[in-house]
Amino acid sequence: MSFASDRRAFLRHLGIGAAAAPFVLNLPSLGLAAEGTRKRRMVVVFSPNGIVPKNFWPDAQGEDFRLKEILAPLEPFKKDTLILRGISDKIRGDGDSHMRGIGCLLTGVELFPGNIQGGSHTPAGWSTGISIDQELKNRLQKDAASRTRFGSLEFGAMVPDRADTWTRMVYAGANKPIAPVDDPYQMFQKLYGQMKDRETLNSVLDDVRDDLAKVSSLASSDDRRLLEEHAELVRGMEQELQNAGRTELDHPVPQLEPGVKEENNNLPRICKMQIDLMVNSFLADFTRIATLQITNSVGQARMTWLGIEEGHHGLSHKPDSDDESQNKLTKINRWYCEQVAYLAQRLAATPEPGGDGSMLDHTTIMWTNELGQGNSHTLDNIPFVLVGQGLGFRMGRSLKFNNVPHNRLLLSLAAGMGHPLDSFGNADYCGDGPLGELV
Repeated sequence: MSFASDRRAFLRHLGIGAAAAPFVLNLPSLGLAAEGTRKRRMVVVFSPNGIVPKNFWPDAQGEDFRLKEILAPLEPFKKDTLILRGISDKIRGDGDSHMRGIGCLLTGVELFPGNIQGGSHTPAGWSTGISIDQELKNRLQKDAASRTRFGSLEFGAMVPDRADTWTRMVYAGANKPIAPVDDPYQMFQKLYGQMKDRETLNSVLDDVRDDLAKVSSLASSDDRRLLEEHAELVRGMEQELQNAGRTELDHPVPQLEPGVKEENNNLPRICKMQIDLMVNSFLADFTRIATLQITNSVGQARMTWLGIEEGHHGLSHKPDSDDESQNKLTKINRWYCEQVAYLAQRLAATPEPGGDGSMLDHTTIMWTNELGQGNSHTLDNIPFVLVGQGLGFRMGRSLKFNNVPHNRLLLSLAAGMGHPLDSFGNADYCGDGPLGELV
């Protein structure tokens, strides 16, 4: 019998449910952990409309760098942070820069021609390829050791209801955009809705069982046999529900603040709720791949809680010489960074289930954008900030590259997740392989 079979048999003997198994199997004291395995997770956080370069990029390279105003919220995680400057989205073709910025960000490949008109560029459609998060999801789901309930989870915050190239960054394949779930209550239902269904069904079965008992004394012997068969069915369903309950309730269920509407001024609360749900989904090992898309490309959130009334996209078009607008954009981007810092803080404060260190030690967050700077719509110097030790990169550094294609970063993400690839997206931009400087 194999070691894996021995482990499963031992768990069955203990009556351990499927949801608890990933935790129990990795408990060092039981000696059940599979050798050579280390749980790795990847999160992509998106915010739109570019950055303010002078208040974002560190002046120094290497380990001796200072976090400027926008990145200052990451100061507690400086040793776990990797800042990558000089990485560019070189994908061209159809679509304006906003469309190619978000649609090619994780796919590294061109958009289809289409009828979505934007800016002064040609119209475009969906991406012609899969995004790196879904590529990694598919790889993890093929292996029983890394397979999870959902494979990946796509969170959103105030993403418009419309479906177009500006609102989608995740793709299951060519012409297959995946919409983020931007309602925390809908995400909660996806993660935990079966529990409420089970409670309702239990109540119905209780009523049915009582009703059958009432009728039995009045029925003929033949009808009583039929009633007994129905009662047996009810008992069987109850047993299944009890077993399901033992399986699915072996981890804590989060409590969401009730009644938060999807409105502009609630964006901070929605982001917090979604991040809390994401961390809980990792704790329960529902997934090891997640994305959080905050608004959308050309997003027009009004950061009223920062004292800013103008829409974000409109402000991003103001010239560098407009100091007031640059200060507002700095505050906006710092707020986005605070969301990343909150996610990092939650992960750092949570011990890794069945493993060493914290969940941040097993997770890498990549915060990024569709543009390098909003007023120029440049696809050069796309901001990529990585936080966490999950992919095995050498963190605590600020690196500057010479205008390298972002496809090479996507290859690095795949390699860090244990899925080395020769190319991803447009092969023309993959020739030099993963970024060796990251490890």
